[in-house]
Amino acid sequence: MSTPVRVLVCDDQALIRTGFATIIDAQPDLEVVGECGDGRAAVGLARGLNPDMVVMDVRMPVLDGIEATRLLAGPGVVDPVKVLVVTTFNLDEYVYEALRAGASGFLLKDAPPAQLLHGIRTVAAGAALLAPEVTRQLVGRYAARIRPSPGRADDVALAPRELEVLTLIANGLSNNEIAATLVLSPETVKTYVSRILTKLGLRDRVQAVVYAYRNGLVT
Repeated sequence: MSTPVRVLVCDDQALIRTGFATIIDAQPDLEVVGECGDGRAAVGLARGLNPDMVVMDVRMPVLDGIEATRLLAGPGVVDPVKVLVVTTFNLDEYVYEALRAGASGFLLKDAPPAQLLHGIRTVAAGAALLAPEVTRQLVGRYAARIRPSPGRADDVALAPRELEVLTLIANGLSNNEIAATLVLSPETVKTYVSRILTKLGLRDRVQAVVYAYRNGLVT
């Protein structure tokens, strides 16, 4: 049997924190190694317990989830921790900032338990969790604010087809949906996605979405 994914749960609402921990610990492939109620505690526990990933709330006392995520997974962090951000829908602006800070994905707090577990497993496996319908509303709503200056496609060191794929990623399409749109095989799309991430020095699809909006590739 493989070693369970070690999860740290951080949320300032005890009821939600306990609920998450109970759901996670009931799974044979997952294990809660710690719980806390603020971002500063999350940073300290993560550095001490070395979990595989952190389930992180956004609005918390002492240090919010955005800053905690930046300290654990942001640019320049030598050994970044995978972070799955959870939030309520009306905090979507904060979620975007958390993604910029290094989070590997986000979920809404009213997501069903199965979706939470899927999100944890997805992020722990090294993939990004980006719900297409939320992505379009979340990032699109703040596109003008998050892009400091208009970018130009010819500034990006990508081939035309790679730019097409990146644009579709930013619009929330899955690999299968991109394959259907461009009449390509899913395997070919996966290769394009990997190539895009490598060329641009990005970690995952979340960072690709942020990159696309900040560089004016999506409006």
